[in-house]
Amino acid sequence: MALILELRAVKAFYGRSEVVHGIDLAVEEGGMTVLLGANGAGKTTTLRAICGMVRTEGEITFAGKRLDRRGTEDIAALGVAHVPEGRGTFIGLTVEENLRLGGYTRPRQARANMERMFGYFPILSQRRKQQGGALSGGEQQMLAIARALMMEPRLLVLDEPSFGLAPRVVEDIFKIVARIRNEERVSVLLVEQNANLALELADHAYLLETGYVVASGSARSFADDPQIRRSYLGY
Repeated sequence: MALILELRAVKAFYGRSEVVHGIDLAVEEGGMTVLLGANGAGKTTTLRAICGMVRTEGEITFAGKRLDRRGTEDIAALGVAHVPEGRGTFIGLTVEENLRLGGYTRPRQARANMERMFGYFPILSQRRKQQGGALSGGEQQMLAIARALMMEPRLLVLDEPSFGLAPRVVEDIFKIVARIRNEERVSVLLVEQNANLALELADHAYLLETGYVVASGSARSFADDPQIRRSYLGY
């Protein structure tokens, strides 16, 4: 299958400190890949490197185009939507206003895309006139994902979408993400501490430790690996 995203020997830096050390990583077109690892393993930094938010070395290719890491690309315009940890909802704006901001790259499709998002997230339709800050944590996470999808991305980058949410809410959100992936053919790169749930949905997985990829393979092989189960899945 064709690759939508490929990293080759990518390093990432905060100032002079090298945090990610020459990793290789790929996401298939229409596929879902999960990054696993303990806190501080370099998962979020890897996502930031892809999105041009930190200094990088190495080669990052998106949709066949090698990205210029000098900050000249508009990642959103290329087709990458990033939902950072902490959601980033504009709490003073209504749900509709948040969604309209997300659709700034597709102004002609904004109304149709908004209604499509309300189809995926019916609770947002009920809350459309409420401010983002009045939503529950789960509703804010849904809004953040919906806002990212308003730009019709080819790749959705999710950083810890389950953080701080009740298990039932997490399951609901992941079911919607899986549905969107299947129906919209959006590729997904996911960082997630809920490894059990992530591996159920993902095709491929990478395990990071202190900025290095120490294991990679199919999500099923990760779920079946006794060492990974003990260390990251809790059984």
